[in-house]
Amino acid sequence: MMREQTVFGPIFSRRLGRSLGINLLPTEGKLCNFDCIYCECGWNRDGRDDKRIPSAAEVRSALEDKLAECLLNGTEIDSITFSGDGEPTLNPDFPRIVEDTLLLRDAFCPSAKVSVLSNATRLGVPEVVAALKKVDNPILKIDAPTRELAALVNQPCGEYDPVQVVRDLEQFGGDFILQTMFLKAPGFDSSSPEVLQPWMEMVRHLHPREIMVYTIDRPTPAAGLEKFTVEQMQGFVQPLIDEGYKIQIKG
Repeated sequence: MMREQTVFGPIFSRRLGRSLGINLLPTEGKLCNFDCIYCECGWNRDGRDDKRIPSAAEVRSALEDKLAECLLNGTEIDSITFSGDGEPTLNPDFPRIVEDTLLLRDAFCPSAKVSVLSNATRLGVPEVVAALKKVDNPILKIDAPTRELAALVNQPCGEYDPVQVVRDLEQFGGDFILQTMFLKAPGFDSSSPEVLQPWMEMVRHLHPREIMVYTIDRPTPAAGLEKFTVEQMQGFVQPLIDEGYKIQIKG
């Protein structure tokens, strides 16, 4: 399982290029309201020893130090990316940290984008939505179109309804990036009509400015998962491509 420091990288991201990561969650544990069967950070139960969440001041200090180091070394950064060991918007200082990050980005690497990878479960919190609207790339996830299917692939902790997430995403007026994992698992197949057709209807309703479709790339906590090829995924989403949607497909 992967565990990240508060600021890590830059690493090469399949979707974002040279990415400097920000982990707003425990550095030796995991904190997430999903327990996805494909998560590279492992199961939630395996990351409970460390519950300490970094403060806004700690994140700002760590990020400033790393950006200064990158500037001194001539290290290029394409994206400053909120990812890490779980769901970043669970950090109560998330809105403040976004503000600090944007200021530091402008000071040290103004050409870099600020990106957030989120499962979109906290869009009922106005401060979280306001912060996500300020970043360059709010990358928001829907893997499955119904509660029952999401229970198989995302294993949410507590109430989760993709239909409500779609309503919450309407606040963005299409100015966001939709992220979706494509895989096969026991009882779940992203390419099946029961998953793919309702997912495409969600896309058409929300009309995101970009869609990121990807598949398994690292070891997964659940056994028996199968990845798709880029060619297969392109075939699945070809109707949307034909309709003019911008879709990034990564194997």
